[in-house]
Amino acid sequence: QVQLVESGGGLVQAGGSLRLSCAAGGRSFSRNTMGWFRQAPGKEREFVAGITWNGMTDYADSMKGRFTIARYNAKNTVYLQMNSLKPEDTAVYYCAAKPVSNLSYDYWGQGTQVTVSS
Repeated sequence: QVQLVESGGGLVQAGGSLRLSCAAGGRSFSRNTMGWFRQAPGKEREFVAGITWNGMTDYADSMKGRFTIARYNAKNTVYLQMNSLKPEDTAVYYCAAKPVSNLSYDYWGQGTQVTVSS
């Protein structure tokens, strides 16, 4: 099993930056695809960014050029660097893990609130 704990959320002004961290516990972290999702009030959870065990990344179109996902396997940590934040980025951000043998993200963190003021 994989345990995920997010941190780094908070209140920022529009145009500002924030870095989220996700600490992962459990076996074979380095083989997991890691992802970030978000959910705004009244909306469905949406994909933000993902990174495979070998470093391939994927981003939602609205995040490209603004958000960067990275991982540091030696610390069992994945990061989401968020730049040029917009009020519409306000949401609870979740870290998720997909083991290499799984077809979906099966492990989720508790979420961290990101609020962007205008």
